[in-house]
Amino acid sequence: MAAGESGAVDQLFSAVYDELKVLARNNLARLRPGQTLQATALVHEAWIKLGGNSQAWDDRAHFFGAAARAMRNVLVDAARAKLREKRGGGQRPEELHTGIGVTDGPTVDVLALEEALQDLEAAHERPARVVMLRYFTGLEFEDIATMLGVSARSIRRDWLFARTWLQRALRDTD
Repeated sequence: MAAGESGAVDQLFSAVYDELKVLARNNLARLRPGQTLQATALVHEAWIKLGGNSQAWDDRAHFFGAAARAMRNVLVDAARAKLREKRGGGQRPEELHTGIGVTDGPTVDVLALEEALQDLEAAHERPARVVMLRYFTGLEFEDIATMLGVSARSIRRDWLFARTWLQRALRDTD
Protein backbone atom coordinates (compact mmCIF):
# COMPACT_ATOMS: atom_id res chain seq x y z
CA MET A 1 0.00 0.00 0.00
CA ALA A 2 1.61 3.24 -1.10
CA ALA A 3 1.69 6.23 1.18
CA GLY A 4 0.22 8.56 -1.44
CA GLU A 5 -3.00 6.63 -2.00
CA SER A 6 -6.02 8.58 -0.80
CA GLY A 7 -7.47 6.94 2.29
CA ALA A 8 -4.93 4.10 2.16
CA VAL A 9 -3.54 4.90 5.60
CA ASP A 10 -6.99 4.95 7.18
CA GLN A 11 -7.82 1.63 5.52
CA LEU A 12 -4.56 0.09 6.72
CA PHE A 13 -5.09 1.31 10.28
CA SER A 14 -8.66 -0.06 10.30
CA ALA A 15 -7.50 -3.38 8.89
CA VAL A 16 -4.71 -3.95 11.41
CA TYR A 17 -6.10 -2.14 14.47
CA ASP A 18 -7.45 -5.26 16.19
CA GLU A 19 -4.20 -7.16 15.61
CA LEU A 20 -2.16 -4.24 16.91
CA LYS A 21 -4.36 -4.04 19.99
CA VAL A 22 -3.78 -7.75 20.73
CA LEU A 23 -0.04 -7.19 20.34
CA ALA A 24 -0.22 -4.19 22.65
CA ARG A 25 -2.13 -6.17 25.29
CA ASN A 26 0.48 -8.95 25.10
CA ASN A 27 3.32 -6.45 25.51
CA LEU A 28 1.60 -4.73 28.43
CA ALA A 29 0.82 -8.04 30.12
CA ARG A 30 4.58 -8.55 30.54
CA LEU A 31 4.94 -5.33 32.51
CA ARG A 32 4.89 -5.25 36.27
CA PRO A 33 1.60 -4.32 37.94
CA GLY A 34 1.19 -0.62 38.46
CA GLN A 35 2.11 0.57 34.98
CA THR A 36 -0.39 3.06 33.60
CA LEU A 37 -0.06 2.66 29.83
CA GLN A 38 -3.17 1.16 28.23
CA ALA A 39 -3.32 -1.01 25.09
CA THR A 40 -5.24 1.62 23.12
CA ALA A 41 -2.71 4.30 24.00
CA LEU A 42 0.18 1.98 23.09
CA VAL A 43 -1.39 1.26 19.68
CA HIS A 44 -1.98 4.93 18.96
CA GLU A 45 1.48 6.00 20.15
CA ALA A 46 3.06 3.24 18.07
CA TRP A 47 1.03 4.33 15.03
CA ILE A 48 2.29 7.89 15.47
CA LYS A 49 5.87 6.58 15.72
CA LEU A 50 5.28 4.61 12.52
CA GLY A 51 4.82 7.94 10.82
CA GLY A 52 1.19 7.51 9.82
CA ASN A 53 0.98 8.31 6.13
CA SER A 54 4.69 8.99 5.63
CA GLN A 55 5.56 5.28 5.38
CA ALA A 56 5.09 2.64 2.73
CA TRP A 57 5.48 -0.99 3.77
CA ASP A 58 6.60 -3.70 1.40
CA ASP A 59 4.67 -6.55 2.99
CA ARG A 60 3.15 -7.87 6.20
CA ALA A 61 6.56 -8.72 7.70
CA HIS A 62 7.85 -5.21 7.02
CA PHE A 63 4.76 -3.60 8.56
CA PHE A 64 4.65 -5.78 11.68
CA GLY A 65 8.40 -5.48 12.12
CA ALA A 66 8.00 -1.70 12.06
CA ALA A 67 5.01 -1.94 14.42
CA ALA A 68 7.00 -4.12 16.84
CA ARG A 69 9.85 -1.62 16.85
CA ALA A 70 7.42 1.27 17.37
CA MET A 71 5.76 -0.48 20.34
CA ARG A 72 9.16 -1.29 21.78
CA ASN A 73 10.16 2.38 21.42
CA VAL A 74 6.95 3.54 23.13
CA LEU A 75 7.57 1.16 26.05
CA VAL A 76 11.19 2.30 26.34
CA ASP A 77 10.15 5.96 26.19
CA ALA A 78 7.54 5.33 28.91
CA ALA A 79 10.14 3.61 31.10
CA ARG A 80 12.58 6.49 30.62
CA ALA A 81 9.87 9.03 31.42
CA LYS A 82 8.93 7.13 34.55
CA LEU A 83 12.57 7.07 35.59
CA ARG A 84 12.74 10.86 35.18
CA GLU A 85 9.60 11.56 37.20
CA LYS A 86 10.07 13.84 40.14
CA ARG A 87 8.68 11.30 42.60
CA GLY A 88 10.39 7.94 42.46
CA GLY A 89 12.84 8.96 39.75
CA GLY A 90 15.50 6.75 41.29
CA GLN A 91 13.38 3.62 41.19
CA ARG A 92 13.94 0.86 38.64
CA PRO A 93 11.88 1.19 35.44
CA GLU A 94 8.98 -1.03 34.42
CA GLU A 95 10.01 -4.62 33.84
CA LEU A 96 9.26 -7.21 31.16
CA HIS A 97 9.23 -10.98 31.53
CA THR A 98 12.04 -12.68 29.65
CA GLY A 99 9.88 -15.59 28.45
CA ILE A 100 7.11 -15.32 25.90
CA GLY A 101 3.76 -15.79 27.55
CA VAL A 102 5.35 -16.59 30.91
CA THR A 103 3.89 -14.54 33.72
CA ASP A 104 5.77 -16.04 36.66
CA GLY A 105 9.29 -16.07 35.22
CA PRO A 106 12.20 -13.77 35.90
CA THR A 107 11.88 -10.15 34.86
CA VAL A 108 14.25 -7.57 33.41
CA ASP A 109 13.86 -3.84 33.14
CA VAL A 110 12.80 -2.29 29.84
CA LEU A 111 15.86 -0.07 29.51
CA ALA A 112 18.31 -2.94 30.08
CA LEU A 113 16.36 -5.03 27.57
CA GLU A 114 16.50 -2.20 25.03
CA GLU A 115 20.25 -1.87 25.39
CA ALA A 116 20.73 -5.64 25.08
CA LEU A 117 18.49 -5.76 21.99
CA GLN A 118 20.49 -2.98 20.35
CA ASP A 119 23.72 -4.88 21.03
CA LEU A 120 22.19 -8.10 19.67
CA GLU A 121 20.96 -6.30 16.57
CA ALA A 122 24.43 -4.87 15.91
CA ALA A 123 26.07 -8.28 16.27
CA HIS A 124 23.40 -10.67 14.92
CA GLU A 125 20.74 -9.06 12.75
CA ARG A 126 18.43 -12.01 11.96
CA PRO A 127 18.17 -13.35 15.54
CA ALA A 128 17.39 -9.79 16.67
CA ARG A 129 14.65 -9.56 14.04
CA VAL A 130 13.25 -12.90 15.24
CA VAL A 131 13.10 -11.49 18.78
CA MET A 132 11.26 -8.42 17.50
CA LEU A 133 8.70 -10.49 15.61
CA ARG A 134 8.29 -13.16 18.31
CA TYR A 135 8.53 -11.17 21.54
CA PHE A 136 6.95 -7.87 20.57
CA THR A 137 4.36 -9.12 18.06
CA GLY A 138 3.79 -12.67 19.34
CA LEU A 139 4.09 -14.27 15.91
CA GLU A 140 4.59 -18.04 15.67
CA PHE A 141 7.85 -19.53 14.40
CA GLU A 142 6.22 -20.70 11.16
CA ASP A 143 4.86 -17.21 10.42
CA ILE A 144 8.24 -15.63 11.08
CA ALA A 145 9.93 -18.22 8.87
CA THR A 146 7.56 -17.43 6.03
CA MET A 147 8.10 -13.69 6.46
CA LEU A 148 11.89 -14.01 6.54
CA GLY A 149 12.09 -16.68 3.84
CA VAL A 150 13.87 -19.33 5.94
CA SER A 151 12.85 -22.58 7.58
CA ALA A 152 10.96 -22.68 10.88
CA ARG A 153 13.85 -24.75 12.25
CA SER A 154 16.27 -21.89 11.49
CA ILE A 155 13.93 -19.47 13.25
CA ARG A 156 13.77 -21.73 16.31
CA ARG A 157 17.59 -21.87 16.38
CA ASP A 158 17.76 -18.08 16.04
CA TRP A 159 15.21 -17.73 18.86
CA LEU A 160 17.15 -20.05 21.17
CA PHE A 161 20.42 -18.29 20.35
CA ALA A 162 18.89 -14.82 20.86
CA ARG A 163 17.23 -15.75 24.16
CA THR A 164 20.48 -17.20 25.51
CA TRP A 165 22.45 -14.19 24.26
CA LEU A 166 19.98 -11.73 25.80
CA GLN A 167 19.79 -13.60 29.11
CA ARG A 168 23.59 -13.49 29.40
CA ALA A 169 23.68 -9.82 28.47
CA LEU A 170 20.97 -8.99 31.00
CA ARG A 171 22.58 -11.09 33.71
CA ASP A 172 25.88 -9.28 33.12
CA THR A 173 24.15 -5.90 33.64
CA ASP A 174 22.84 -6.88 37.10
